[in-house]
This record gives sequence, structure tokens and C-alpha cells, in this order.
Amino acid sequence: MIIDAELQRLAVHAGAYLADAERRLVTAESCTGGWVAKALTDVPGSSNWFLGGVVAYSNTLKQSLLGVLPSTLTAHGAVSENTAREMAIGALETLGGDVAAAVTGIAGPDGGQPGKPGGTVWFAWAWREADQIETRVALETFPGDREAVRRSAVERSLRELSSLRMV
Repeated sequence: MIIDAELQRLAVHAGAYLADAERRLVTAESCTGGWVAKALTDVPGSSNWFLGGVVAYSNTLKQSLLGVLPSTLTAHGAVSENTAREMAIGALETLGGDVAAAVTGIAGPDGGQPGKPGGTVWFAWAWREADQIETRVALETFPGDREAVRRSAVERSLRELSSLRMV
């Protein structure tokens, strides 16, 4: 098994941050196929701060498991700011936890379209703040083949988890 030292470092750092903040994480993944969750659960003791996640590759599962609205998918597509945000919020509402990380994108080589080339990935992070849910979203377009895009997406998701400013 090949160990990706950078992903391991980021997962450990994210876990320490979540543990210190006494927050528990859930994930909602599409193009990364559970790789974010895998990186997190590779960390010993991750059960203290990671509850689990959903891999919702199809639009049907994005809707049924994460509450993404059909109108969002019709108007904006599966790879969009709106869908990523709804995935993160849906993960919090469905799976529980205090923090959610969501990722949806086009890993390629097929599937790109005008305005959304291969390598386009939307991210969302959501967290409970008092009586509401706060969110942050980001868009990246990563170079490389399918593996490179997916790995970059995992790295970006983990990196952000360590920098969320939650009260």
C-alpha cells in the first residue's frame, strides 16, 4: 500500500483541530468516491471526531440521501456551488455531527462541458453555529488525469477542515 504522506499529515492535522474544537465531522462525497473519509479514518483515534460519510455519485442519491433539490440539479447541475452547499448541509441534517465536508466535481477525462471542464471541483464545508448552519464554498480547477484531480480534491478538502473558524 502506498501512503500519501501529505494527505496523512493533513488528515492528522484536521483530526487534531476537530478534536480540540470538540466537533464531529461527516462527509458527503461524489467525485472523490470516499477518499476523504478514507484519509480521515486512516488516522488512529478518528472515531473520536469522525462519524462517517456518504458517497453520493448519482444525482438520485444526492437527492435521496443528502436532500439536494431536484431544482438545484436542473438549474445548476451536479457540479455547482449550489449542489455542493446543499450536499454539506444535507450531510449535517441527515448524518448529524457538527461539521460537514462535501465535494462534487468532474474528475475526467470525460464529462467536461463549456464552463465546466474536466478538473472542475466544487467544495462546501458546513458547521453548526448556535442555532444556524454556516457554510463556506470554494471552486478549484485541477490539472492532470483522473487520479491527480481526485487526489488534489481530497487534499483541498482536508486542508480547509483545519482552517475553518468555528466558535
